[in-house]
Amino acid sequence: MEVNITWLGHASFKIEGKGKVIYIDPWKIKEREEADIVLVTHSHYDHFSLEDIEKIRSDKTCFIAPSDVAVKLKGNVKKAKSGDEFSLEDVSVKAFPAYNVGKPYHPRANGWVGYVVEIEGVSIYHPGDTDFIPEMKDIKPYVALLPIGGTYTMGVEDALRAVDVLSPRIVIPMHYGEIVGSVDDAKRFSQKCKVEVKILTKGEKFKVELTE
Repeated sequence: MEVNITWLGHASFKIEGKGKVIYIDPWKIKEREEADIVLVTHSHYDHFSLEDIEKIRSDKTCFIAPSDVAVKLKGNVKKAKSGDEFSLEDVSVKAFPAYNVGKPYHPRANGWVGYVVEIEGVSIYHPGDTDFIPEMKDIKPYVALLPIGGTYTMGVEDALRAVDVLSPRIVIPMHYGEIVGSVDDAKRFSQKCKVEVKILTKGEKFKVELTE
């Protein structure tokens, strides 16, 4: 069993396992490794970039995205709304809501999403651009990729609240260092967090090892 998670910067990740390559919100992609699956959380430019998708897509790539993104994609495209589940050979994907509370940037009515990806027995939660929301109580991932930059998403304190509800084994901070937030926010989060935190540098790969 081997699952690798690579932080590509901002909210962009590559997940590798079971011979599959999965990208989430590919943006500012330097490499050109073909994707088996591409997940997009919402239509903002720093999460949905057709230019970057063209670098990694192939004839076999499966796309999962909310409807306002899906209509702009060609090929094997699956529309995702909260509650939808997808089984793709050795990978399962479930969509969850993602939205702001009391802020206008990511309205709940837009139907944007986060995802739980399960591969090789490892569940990985990428919440998209969201605040701390009640629906998180239904998610118990092994790894949580949590935004901590604030303004448009959770900041450090709300991300800590999310950890209390999600109860992950490992947290990888994200959504900082490009538009809002800095590595200092990630360090502050790590100091306060009750579970293991992996602060990755851009392009760094983390091997997930399941423990009891």
